[in-house]
Amino acid sequence: MGREFSQIARRCERAVVVAYRELRAVGTADIQAFNACTTLYRIHHPEASVNEARRLVAEWIDHHVVRNDQGPTPGCECD
Repeated sequence: MGREFSQIARRCERAVVVAYRELRAVGTADIQAFNACTTLYRIHHPEASVNEARRLVAEWIDHHVVRNDQGPTPGCECD
């Protein structure tokens, strides 16, 4: 796990970002990787609605992958 991942405090957020990057690296299409990560988030947070999961996953992918930002993100309250 790279250095930038150590700064991601939430385990679910870190899991989503790592999974998305790894899926894309092996050729998985964007929408399939996104859907898989939404499912992964909902495994961590079964109480979350599909829409909430999609919104958070999209924000995290945009933040960490698209913009390569290292700062904190909005999200769930877990560790």
